[in-house]
This record gives sequence, C-alpha cells and structure tokens, in this order.
Amino acid sequence: MYRLGKYTASDRMSDLVCGNYHILLIMSRFGIASGFGDRTVDEVCRQSGVDTATFLAVVNLLYDDDAASADCRDVSLDAFLRYLHNSHDYFLQYRLPDIRRKLTAAVACGDEDVAEVIVRFFDDYAAEVHKHMMYEEETVFPYVRRLLAGESSVGYDIETFHRRHDQIEAKLTELKNILIKYYPVSESCGKEMNGVLFDIFLCESELTSHNDLENRLFIPSVAAVERKLRDAR
Repeated sequence: MYRLGKYTASDRMSDLVCGNYHILLIMSRFGIASGFGDRTVDEVCRQSGVDTATFLAVVNLLYDDDAASADCRDVSLDAFLRYLHNSHDYFLQYRLPDIRRKLTAAVACGDEDVAEVIVRFFDDYAAEVHKHMMYEEETVFPYVRRLLAGESSVGYDIETFHRRHDQIEAKLTELKNILIKYYPVSESCGKEMNGVLFDIFLCESELTSHNDLENRLFIPSVAAVERKLRDAR
C-alpha cells in the first residue's frame, strides 16, 4: 500500500536516518522525534500521528533517484500542509536568521562599507523569502483548507499559484557567488566565511528541494482535489 519507491513503510526508521541523515530534517517538519528504537516507518509515523504515505511520498520524491513522481492519491493534503507550514517556520525562524548571524560575523573583519552592503543584500533576500512564504500561508493554504472542506472557489485555483511560484533560492545563489568570487577574506575570518558559505550552500539546496516538492507533489495533489470537486457538481 505504501510502497512509493526506495523507502517503504516496513523499513526501520533508524535505517532511513543512518542511510541519509537529511531525513532528520523531514522528520522534524512532520513532528517526528528521535528515540524510536527499531520501530518501522509505519509504526513511528502512527505513533507520531503522521500519515505514513505522505511521509514516504516526501522522502522518496526527494531522495530516491528513481522516483520521478508520487501518486497524489496517496497523499494527505492535511498532513502535507502541516509539513509545509513547519518548513516555512524552519526557514524563517531558524535557518535564515542563523545564516545572517554567521554572515555578519564573517564579514566583520573586512571593509565596513562592503560588509554593510553584503548584509543588506542578504536582508533583502530574506524579505523576499518571507513575502513568498507568507503568500502561501495567508492565501494558498487557506484556499486548500477550504477545498478539503468541500468548498469550491471562484476566481482562484492552484494554477494561479503555480504561475507565480518563483525559484526563491536564486538570489541566495547570487550571494554565494559574490562571496566566493569577489569578497577577499582575511585570515582571521577565514573559518567563519567557510562556515557561512557551507550553510548558504545547504540552504540553497534545501530551498530548491522545498520548491521542487511544492511543484511535483503539492500542486498536483491540490489540482486533483479541484478536479474531484468540479466532477461532483
């Protein structure tokens, strides 16, 4: 029933994590805590009140190279909305503020004016991410919840969101390239700059995966609910 790709409901959750530590981030966004012993994915998900099929759909779509897509019929949009909300909270409340703190420390050894420009560039980017994610929180997610309650909407659909769903990691990529190619780092701040660059690379990858999940799993799942409501009229 839950076999969606490389990982299955009968696999031990500890094997998933030890095989790919990035799955720890997926677990935290679903609200799954560690300390699950040798229990299977299905057992851990049930114990945590998480829909197993949705958890596996996310994990396999991100980390199974052979999984081109997932069956939207197996996805709980309610569970997926909680996952996306927690992902937004992670980026806005933890990941981006942490990068800003480290970036500020890394450029503190250089020219003060240049450092100010770099930090302002990052702040502008963070503001763009906040705007992007708040649009989803305040417009898209309430729309989907109304769909799940059986309410159709006039003048808005998931394709409207799809058309404006930009790649929010692009400006972070630009900042990374500026720092690597053009920002001279003093020896005293070299470790700090390498550390923040590592975090920027990781955040860039995380945001790409986040957008990819929305495009390949969330949007098709919502579109399927829209079609179901239209067909029922």
